[in-house]
Amino acid sequence: MDFDFSFFLVVASFVTGIVWGTYALYVKSKGLEYDEDKEPLLVEYARSFFPIVFIVLILRSFLMEPFRIPSGSMMPTLLVGDFILVNKFSYGIRLPVTHDKVIEISEPERGDIVVFRYPKNPSVDYIKRVIGLPGDRISYYKKKIMVNGKPTKQVSLGRYTGVGQGTNMTGAELLSEDLITMEHDILINRGVPSIQGVFEVPKGHYFVMGDNRDNSNDSRYWGTVPEENLVGKAFMIWMNWDLEHKGIDINRIGTVLK
Repeated sequence: MDFDFSFFLVVASFVTGIVWGTYALYVKSKGLEYDEDKEPLLVEYARSFFPIVFIVLILRSFLMEPFRIPSGSMMPTLLVGDFILVNKFSYGIRLPVTHDKVIEISEPERGDIVVFRYPKNPSVDYIKRVIGLPGDRISYYKKKIMVNGKPTKQVSLGRYTGVGQGTNMTGAELLSEDLITMEHDILINRGVPSIQGVFEVPKGHYFVMGDNRDNSNDSRYWGTVPEENLVGKAFMIWMNWDLEHKGIDINRIGTVLK
């Protein structure tokens, strides 16, 4: 099972807070003045680390969280080695660890790039683009999407030239796709067969696909994403570091995602 960093932060905040607070109460009960120079080493560490760990917990749980892109399933929008920021409150405020929603804010829109807990293994985070909303009927035939019977428009932009670990996609067809509400780029490999069919999106679920259509493990294969599995909306690339190839690409830093 993957390491649950949220659980670690909660436990670390609780333990350091308890150690520091208990010692402070003990000093007060003895009628003594709190003197940091006389703290036991364990209490000193707890006092030093508690605010840091607690602030990280708050930021990561309720505001934003960084993620690294490990695969090319969202090319050309996201490349292997991109480090992205995810808005954690876009779709509501959730408690860490339990993921229970405590405050409703908004719902995903078609075209949003979302991070979610993979339904088949919730300990693993996935990133895809929202194609279908609750109640939608999504058709995928001949590498084209239809939303509730309305075909999306695709415009060819020529052949794609991959970089870094994405060079294997060189030669794929680059297209601009209009998802009715917004436009974005996708990759298609005409020589690769892909799953086709009609998909009904249940209430409280979302149909997601990767922009690299023929190299994406998404809702076409394992179904829809329950609303409670949503982590947040990806909104910016803050770093790109492809360790196996070109190193840091400063041109991608600060890219706003769409």
